[in-house]
Amino acid sequence: MILENIEDAVIALDPQGKISLFNPAAQIYTGLSEKQTRGQSFFARFSHQKTLCYLTRSALESGRSISDHEAVVLRMPGSRPRPVSVTVSPIYTSSGMQKGVVLILRDLTQVRTLEEAVRRADRLSMVGTMAAGLAHEIKNPLGGIKGAAQLLLMELGEGHELQEYVELMIRETERVNGIIEELLNLSRPRRSQPGEVNLGQILDEIVMLQQQAFAKSGVNFRLKLDPSIPPLSGDRDLMIRLFLNLIKNAAEATPEQGEIIIESRIDSEYHMSVPGAKPTQMVMIIISDNGPGIPQPQLEQIFTPFFSTKEGGSGLGLPICQKIVTDHGGFMHVENRSTGGTTVKVSIPLLRSADQQRPNE
Repeated sequence: MILENIEDAVIALDPQGKISLFNPAAQIYTGLSEKQTRGQSFFARFSHQKTLCYLTRSALESGRSISDHEAVVLRMPGSRPRPVSVTVSPIYTSSGMQKGVVLILRDLTQVRTLEEAVRRADRLSMVGTMAAGLAHEIKNPLGGIKGAAQLLLMELGEGHELQEYVELMIRETERVNGIIEELLNLSRPRRSQPGEVNLGQILDEIVMLQQQAFAKSGVNFRLKLDPSIPPLSGDRDLMIRLFLNLIKNAAEATPEQGEIIIESRIDSEYHMSVPGAKPTQMVMIIISDNGPGIPQPQLEQIFTPFFSTKEGGSGLGLPICQKIVTDHGGFMHVENRSTGGTTVKVSIPLLRSADQQRPNE
């Protein structure tokens, strides 16, 4: 009964390496049923999992426990790669005779997701510190260039042959100034203005505006929101900026007549723990498009400042979104869909305004 309900995969082998136990979690991890595995040779069934077979064989032959918490990734047909922690231990009878081994596999997907979120936050903090110094040094001379160009434009007068070039100079200085302001948003956290935020209302308003903006391309926006999610404590303006950026990105990546799905639900995988308080539930917002997706090498870089998959993009949109999510005590994950396109998942603590505690504390 315990093995049927435990979240870790448990696989028992006899001395010949044949599978004698394959609990429900092992079936979920591998996509194989107990009928497909019981009585089968473990080494034949999992021959493509070299590290897993090596650990199991070593434990069988040596009669000692052996573990690997880093290098094993389960790769099964029809299932997504799943990083796991593996411990293989010998099974002994009361007389000391070895009867086989038991494998315990623990899913590390959530751990890896959280570790990556922490690493991204650390990188953003470092880049933000550098950006603050650079922006200060650039902003002053840039203001002088713009002021001089405006004076020159006044001197030239309307219709002068050089007017077009001077106007171009002014536009470009304004564009560079905009990039600097975005950099400063990474480096100087705006004083939070927490209040009640109705995520459903925000998402509904953003979608209504984006439907008009992308009407010519025929992109369809579909909302699947959980109406039972109560308002949470957060900065409404920052939340609007966050989801407007993400939904706009999805729309720009979607082909004509494509579809974007925006969902909200209680996150069943994660919760936030605050010392001395009950665990806080997380709200998950999922934004999915059916565009071309993001190649894996680029997917690993999308939160790096100045890296952009869009022509003419500044590469600061997603880092700023990441910072907003982090400042609200949440985390963000981007992955490609198996059916094509990209999915962005944002998890934010369901703190109520009555709590009045900063999520990042």
